[in-house]
Amino acid sequence: MSEDYRLDKRQLRNAFGRAATTYDQAAVLQREISDRMFSRLDYIKYAPDTILDAGSGTGYGTQKLSVRYPDSRLVAMDIAWAMLQHAQPIATGWRRFWPFQKKQIQYLCADMERLPVKDESVGMIWSNLALQWCNDLDKTFCEVNRVLKTDGLFMFSTFGPDTLQELRQAFGHVDASVHVNRFIDMHDIGDLLVHNRFATPVMDMEYITLTYDDVMRVMRDLKAIGAHNVAQGRRQGLTGKMRWKKVIERYETLRSKGKLPATFEVIYGHAWKLPPKQSVITPEIRKQIIMS
Repeated sequence: MSEDYRLDKRQLRNAFGRAATTYDQAAVLQREISDRMFSRLDYIKYAPDTILDAGSGTGYGTQKLSVRYPDSRLVAMDIAWAMLQHAQPIATGWRRFWPFQKKQIQYLCADMERLPVKDESVGMIWSNLALQWCNDLDKTFCEVNRVLKTDGLFMFSTFGPDTLQELRQAFGHVDASVHVNRFIDMHDIGDLLVHNRFATPVMDMEYITLTYDDVMRVMRDLKAIGAHNVAQGRRQGLTGKMRWKKVIERYETLRSKGKLPATFEVIYGHAWKLPPKQSVITPEIRKQIIMS
């Protein structure tokens, strides 16, 4: 990965921490994608004993997992402690209406690229829109494989390269700085999963386009969910008035039926952890061992 696109994790943690109280009001897309992930889960017959919700945010997916798997131990993990703090009272209120959850949800503040979890201790890792915040996806998948039990399930969603293409193009006509994070292609994600010993991944992709009245509303929504530009190659300091005016003018050329589009390329996937490699001792090798 180019150093310009490398994410500053301290800035990332702070951005999500500041957004904890505004996240739920703005996270319409995140909830919709979570719901679509759950619809895909309907076709998978599996009852994990332990579930890790990696990138749990304020706990929308965590609560739905607790309803679907009331007998499972559930761990909600996020890089921002403020998100987890916001999620805990919500979980308490949820239990009043759904008392069948047999085990308390546990909370863990950690980075998905360095999981503080024991080897082969988790039956399923669920991750809705968190992978795009990882600098090294190969390393992340290695960690996911490490903590999953053999035949454990990894189910995820993330954003693809065409995400926020309108905003990227508008800024691209103003300067060469990084204004939108880099997103990885679906096929590259599949290759990395196979490389890290996951069985044939099931992947699919769709485009979801949100519409806005003006560019500032696009930016406010992104800020409200903590989706700041935290790439190291981002422009330092505030965008000047003239520069920002040019961004708006460029974005306005995309207005259709009175609205401005914001496109999101959404990638869904799931894969199973393969058993460890077994050394195959052929009759010829066995004979050599005996003779040596």
